[in-house]
Amino acid sequence: MTTRIQRMPPLAVALAGIAMLAGCHGNEGAAPAAAAPEVGVVTIQPASTTLTTELPGRVSASLVAEVRPQVGGIVQKRLFAEGSEVKTGDVLYQIDAASYQAAYDNARGAVAKSRASLATAKLKAQRYKALLDIKGVSQQDYDDAKASLDAYEAEVISNEAALRSARIDLQRTRVTSPITGRIGRSSVTAGALVTASQTTALATVQQLDTVYVDMVQSSAELLRLRRRLAEGTLQHGAADVKLVLEDGSTYAQSGRLQFTDVSVEQTTGAVTLRATFANPGHQLLPGMYVRAVLQEGVDDKALLVPQKGVSRDGKGNPTVMVLDRDNRIHVRQVSTSRSTGGNWVVASGISAGDRVVVDGLQKVRDGMAVTPVVANVTPAAPVVASHAQPGEAGRAE
Repeated sequence: MTTRIQRMPPLAVALAGIAMLAGCHGNEGAAPAAAAPEVGVVTIQPASTTLTTELPGRVSASLVAEVRPQVGGIVQKRLFAEGSEVKTGDVLYQIDAASYQAAYDNARGAVAKSRASLATAKLKAQRYKALLDIKGVSQQDYDDAKASLDAYEAEVISNEAALRSARIDLQRTRVTSPITGRIGRSSVTAGALVTASQTTALATVQQLDTVYVDMVQSSAELLRLRRRLAEGTLQHGAADVKLVLEDGSTYAQSGRLQFTDVSVEQTTGAVTLRATFANPGHQLLPGMYVRAVLQEGVDDKALLVPQKGVSRDGKGNPTVMVLDRDNRIHVRQVSTSRSTGGNWVVASGISAGDRVVVDGLQKVRDGMAVTPVVANVTPAAPVVASHAQPGEAGRAE
């Protein structure tokens, strides 16, 4: 054996030695197994959440009066400044009153004449009554005098009514404001001809110290809210309403919900809600578009998941990654109902105590073992949750 090794060429002996050395140390150079990736998780716990719904709305004045003439004639004067504040009874327009003054004077004369005739008829009837007792006049003469008296009394009543009507028409030549508020643009100027009860208003007065905001809510959403209140899932909250203006700012005054419409609009399937707001600075103007944040109630057991922990599967359904006891990933489909700023309110799919992955979702998959660490997230309570469509959850990632 020794003789054969010695006969091998020197190069072959060297190669054989290197091979034996590599075999002895091969196990020491093997790569270690890959470590489980580290992910940030949060443990889901129930939180008390004030649920709100954000609805589109329009501002309207609490009182609106369209000023129209009740008599016809030529406008002599406009006695207000457009856009100014007016009070009840302030004269806005003066219509030419000459013809109405003449009619009033004529009615006064008719009343005076009929009253004088009535006085004469009354004296005659009294005398005939005394003569009838002593047979100085016939019964027929007395009856004629009594009938004449009754006729003059009726004439006085008729003429006095005509006088009151003429007085009303004369007063209506002074067109006054029916309410206190801010008056808008005038549709006529001095010299214009107006007619009684015309369709075009001379001006519009609106009371702006208090305004209404009319909102529209779907009947399905209203039924869902009532069902949750009846089941005790929600508790009744204050009927306060907040406003977000067109520029994104929040209106300083809180409103109060006044009523819910008693019927559903057939074409849209919606009901109208109305809230009242104080408007001391007249910041809210009729016709202005606003977004109303309406408090629906309080959910004491809301399950909140940070929005970055909610993704979407291939079908567009919102999903979360949940860890089991062995720290393995399981993908679950969830249903979200509302947003809370940085969180989603999850209606189904997870339970209290579940650990949800919120950091490192891109490097893990279903069934993979991971190393969990506590994620750094902003505390969720107290929370005000606003309504959002469930399908929007996947956009939060």
